[in-house]
Amino acid sequence: MELIFVWILNAVALLVVAYILPGITVASFGSALIAALVLGLLNTLVKPLLVLLTLPITIVTLGLFLLVLNALVFWFAGSVLKGFQVSGFWWALLGAFIYSIVSGLLSRLLVR
Repeated sequence: MELIFVWILNAVALLVVAYILPGITVASFGSALIAALVLGLLNTLVKPLLVLLTLPITIVTLGLFLLVLNALVFWFAGSVLKGFQVSGFWWALLGAFIYSIVSGLLSRLLVR
């Protein structure tokens, strides 16, 4: 039950990001749910492999390259899904940053 609630909160966070940033569009709440699911799966399955492969550049940049990885995963999800569009890399970077902040704040609602 808690996993479904987190999924819905992440979809709401994605809608907030689309409302704030003009370079990111979400067609509907259903599209936001699918995009949140795809982002969660990409962050769970693909991102750890990318972090491992880019570890030397992450160390050299003192971890700032992780922001680039977040943006690339966000941008990739926007390019794969029809109801979720990201206009470019810089919108993806800003969108991933705001998405993580908003979803973190919303997930604080689950703390008892």
